[in-house]
Amino acid sequence: MTTAQEGRTAEELKSLAEQAGRELEDASALEILQWAVDTFGAKFCVTSSMEDAVVAHLASRVRRGESALDVVFLDTGYHFPETIGTRDAVEAVMDVNVITLTPKQTVAEQDAEYGPKLHDRDPDLCCRLRKVQPLEEGLKDYQAWATGLRRDESPTRANTPVVGWDAKRRKVKISPIARWTQDDVDAYVAEHGVLTNPLLMDGYASVGCAPCTRRVLEGEDARAGRWAGRAKTECGLHG
Repeated sequence: MTTAQEGRTAEELKSLAEQAGRELEDASALEILQWAVDTFGAKFCVTSSMEDAVVAHLASRVRRGESALDVVFLDTGYHFPETIGTRDAVEAVMDVNVITLTPKQTVAEQDAEYGPKLHDRDPDLCCRLRKVQPLEEGLKDYQAWATGLRRDESPTRANTPVVGWDAKRRKVKISPIARWTQDDVDAYVAEHGVLTNPLLMDGYASVGCAPCTRRVLEGEDARAGRWAGRAKTECGLHG
């Protein structure tokens, strides 16, 4: 197996992730991120959907020597303008290095090859082409990546570890706010004046690609507005 930073193999990284998951379960989000920076250095990045900038803001408070942490954003070509605006604002005002990943094909090129509105006919394939494959390519040079997953978002995320093993990509996967509730997020946003996607104030509880996202109804969980009416609940980035 390919060797990792400081000669660690993938098997050693997996063991490291499992141990850290146990030891850091009760640690704060900043402590978890600091552990990641201390352990992986430049081989660690944070990903953000720009639904809000909470994880990006947390990353801006953790130092990696003199350099800012990389915050990776997937521009699928289908985002709401508000999401792109949030990305641009994060890049402008936060001490992070925003890296934007794009699919190999533009939307027009994908339409030409697969037909228009692939997201309506085969959303799994659309997600794979516009999210999963670009992220796998973008994470190639990293050994660990952080997400904004929270256990309270949906039943499929209820067992998210704060540090775990991404078996598909053979990388350490860190979810520093996994134990947070929506109230915790709201309190952090209020305390630090964190940027949030304007759509969160317009009935959207989870913001993805525009064609596959709707406002949530009263009593629905935060992910109900994604791929509404389908059995699909995840884009494939997280399993």
